[in-house]
Amino acid sequence: MAAAAANLAGTKRAMAYALCKHLNIDPNTVPNSSIEESDIGSLFSHVVKSPQDEVLKWVKFSSDFASNDGKQHTLLANINQELSQKSVLMGDGLKPSVADIVVFATVHAFMSHLSDSELQKYPHVLRWIDYIQNVVDFGTTLEKINVTKSVFNPPSHPKKADKGDAELSSKKQAGQKVADKSNGSADSKKAAGEIKAPEAKENPNAAKSNKSSGEKKKGQATEKAAEKAPEKAAEKDSECNISILNIQVGLIRKAWKHPSADSLLVEEIDLGDGNVRQVVSGLAKYCSPEELTNRHVVLITNVKPGKLRDVMSAGLVLCASSEDHTAVEPLIPPEGAKIGERISFAGFDGKPEDVLNPKKKQLDKITPHLRTDENGIATFKGIPFTTSAGPCKSSIPNANVK
Repeated sequence: MAAAAANLAGTKRAMAYALCKHLNIDPNTVPNSSIEESDIGSLFSHVVKSPQDEVLKWVKFSSDFASNDGKQHTLLANINQELSQKSVLMGDGLKPSVADIVVFATVHAFMSHLSDSELQKYPHVLRWIDYIQNVVDFGTTLEKINVTKSVFNPPSHPKKADKGDAELSSKKQAGQKVADKSNGSADSKKAAGEIKAPEAKENPNAAKSNKSSGEKKKGQATEKAAEKAPEKAAEKDSECNISILNIQVGLIRKAWKHPSADSLLVEEIDLGDGNVRQVVSGLAKYCSPEELTNRHVVLITNVKPGKLRDVMSAGLVLCASSEDHTAVEPLIPPEGAKIGERISFAGFDGKPEDVLNPKKKQLDKITPHLRTDENGIATFKGIPFTTSAGPCKSSIPNANVK
C-alpha cells in the first residue's frame, strides 16, 4: 500500500509539472499540498481550465487506471487499440496534448514494472511511450522506460541485369571458342598445304564473322533489355503509387439533384482558401442532398475535369461500398481535420501529379488497393488514410473504396 501511495504521489507531481510546462505555466504556482491532497481529476482541473469533453474522457481513464482495481491490463489493451492508428491520443498530427500527458504519467509506474514479455503485448503503447517521454518534460520524477526497438534489415535482391550480363558473357565465351576452333582448323590445313592461295578478294571467314557479329548484337540487345527492365518495373510501381493522387478533405456547402440523371447528385465542395469546385457523384440512391449539405468528405482533386451528363465535374468523392453495393457512403474525415488538407499515407511521400492522365488508367490500378479494415478505417494496402486529426473512417467495415 505504501509503495502504491508513493507511486501515485510521484505520478501526480510529474503530471502537474508537465502540464504546467505544456501550458506555459510556472510549476511553482501549484502548491505541493494541492498535489498531495487531490486526486487525478481534481489536480487536472486545478491546472487545466475548461477542458474539452474528449480530454475529460482521458482524465477519467487515468482515474480508473490509478484506482488499482486489477483492470490495468484491460485498460492497457484498450489504449493499445486506440493508438494502433495514430501517434498521439489527441492533438495535431504528432503534437502531444494534455490528454497524452495525463495518461502517460498515470500508466508510467505500472508499465515500468512489467516484464519484457508483458510489455510486448502492447506494441502501440510502447511506441507512444517512447515518443512522449522524449518530447514532453516531466521533470526528474519519472525515469524513462527502456523501450527495445526492433532492427529491420531489408533483404537484398539481385539486379535483374545480372542475368542478362551472365547470358551475354556466356554467349561471348561460346562465340570466342567457335572462332578459336575455326582459326585453329584453318591454320592446320594451311600448314598441311591443303588450302590454296585465294584467287579473288573473297574472305572465307566472312560468313563466320557475320555470325559472330549477329551474336554480339543479340547479346547487346539482351544487355539493353536487362538494363531497361528495372526502369519499366519502377514505372509500373509509380503508376500504382498512392502519392500520385491529390486526396483532400472537403466540405460540401451545397448539394442538389442532377438535372438529367436520377442516380446522380451535384455537390459544391469547399477546399479552403477560396477553392470551391463542383463535383458530380453517383450518390442519389444512398444520400439525399440535405444529408450531404455541410458534411465533410474525402475527395480526389487532381482527376481530369469533365462533363457527366452535360454537368461539369472536377473531382471524385471517395465512398465505401459493401460487396453487394446495398450500402454506400462517403468516407468520413475525423473531427478536427482541416478543410483542404491533403490526406497522407505512411511511407508514401511523393508529390501528386497536377492532373491524372486518363489514358494511363492510373485510378484503375490504385482503387483495387483501397479498402476499409475491420474497424472501418480507410486504407491503401493496409496503410490508413491519415489527417492531422487522425484516420478517415466509414461505418462500413471491410468495404471497397472508390
